[in-house]
Amino acid sequence: MPATGPAELLATWEAGLAQHDAGRSLLLHRAARPGAGTDELLAVPVGEREADLFALRRALFGERMQVRVECAECAGPMEFDLDATLLGEGRDGPGAGGPLRVTEGEWVVEFRPPAVADLAAAAVVADPAGAREVLLARCTVSAVRAGVAVPPERLAALLPEQVQRRLAEAAEEADPTADVTLNVSCPECGEATPAELDITSYLWTELDNWARDLMLDVHLLATAYGWSEPEILALSPLRRRYYLELCADA
Repeated sequence: MPATGPAELLATWEAGLAQHDAGRSLLLHRAARPGAGTDELLAVPVGEREADLFALRRALFGERMQVRVECAECAGPMEFDLDATLLGEGRDGPGAGGPLRVTEGEWVVEFRPPAVADLAAAAVVADPAGAREVLLARCTVSAVRAGVAVPPERLAALLPEQVQRRLAEAAEEADPTADVTLNVSCPECGEATPAELDITSYLWTELDNWARDLMLDVHLLATAYGWSEPEILALSPLRRRYYLELCADA
């Protein structure tokens, strides 16, 4: 993971203030892959992007992630530490080297796991069934029913539910990092609560807190010493903290 300096991270944060999740995810992914173009980032499989964001998070804020969820049964708060090194590791699923294939009854379907652009296209469709139809059409490489080719745009209407379920299972197996869901046992009632870990939201919250703290540091040091923002950002975190302590003691 290439090092990203405080000035670049502040620029990412500033650009993301006016964005929603999709825009912020793209900005964070660009920070994780400096130099990558937008088209390249949009073509990345979703699980690969999530792995990149987990790696960026480890590089910026360390391996420990503090997670808070609410028990679905008793509504009790649950808080625990998570080792980020266990998340977002390499993708070695069966679809890593080419299209996936599902054979079920008279159907043979080849497809690929969704890329970032596919999710973006589906997200603009309000109806969940319509969003699934968009994903199915975009991600299908070929579909054959009893030896006859079926256009991808007709699959949603013709494909049996069992085959669609097999496709979803195969995609999840090939790209497991695309959806990180934790099963958390409540210490009060013992019930397990599934909790989806959205790395974009988690990382953005941490970046937002970091940026606001850093801006306060810049303000205090600029007021005390007359330094410019680039001069202050060029200081190491240790030296910056030492100067702040001197300001507080003055």
